[in-house]
Amino acid sequence: MKIVIDTSSLLSLVRYYLPFDTDKILYNTLKSKFESGELIVIDKVFQECNYIAKGIIITSLEYLKNKKLQIRTEDLLPSQKFFNQLEHQFINKTIRKKLTDLEFESRKNDFLESADAKLLLYCLNDKKKNKTDTLLVTEETESSNDNKSFKKLPAICKIIDIEVKTLPELMIILDDINLKIA
Repeated sequence: MKIVIDTSSLLSLVRYYLPFDTDKILYNTLKSKFESGELIVIDKVFQECNYIAKGIIITSLEYLKNKKLQIRTEDLLPSQKFFNQLEHQFINKTIRKKLTDLEFESRKNDFLESADAKLLLYCLNDKKKNKTDTLLVTEETESSNDNKSFKKLPAICKIIDIEVKTLPELMIILDDINLKIA
């Protein structure tokens, strides 16, 4: 199983877990998982990490700067089915009613270039290509409470059948991470 991680989970990791990782067990385990390809960071997430909280993620997880660890997503293209789902299922219908067609097209294009869309496309592509499950890790919730044009990752993943976990749930399923609070 491949595990693709969102910016929100990386931020939670460096803010709430790594400060207690005094022996660098968690840090080194995650580094190993990124290097082995079990944990994935896509290029768009890496780019977001540079701007979130003054770059704390990249400062704390400097190994993510290694271009070999960043999966390129510029060649990931949405299928016609994905486009249809984007327009009819992924859209926040309340927001869509307020938009002109031109505004909607602009927001749709912005979304397709976002880290969220690239995460979804990577998971779908990997699932189809490798016939394996790909897990998406995010701290987002399903509920739409931010006035965005498109639904949040967990809601979209439910529609397209991609498994989603939060960082605490990931820590439980990773066998070689054994967190203990002293």
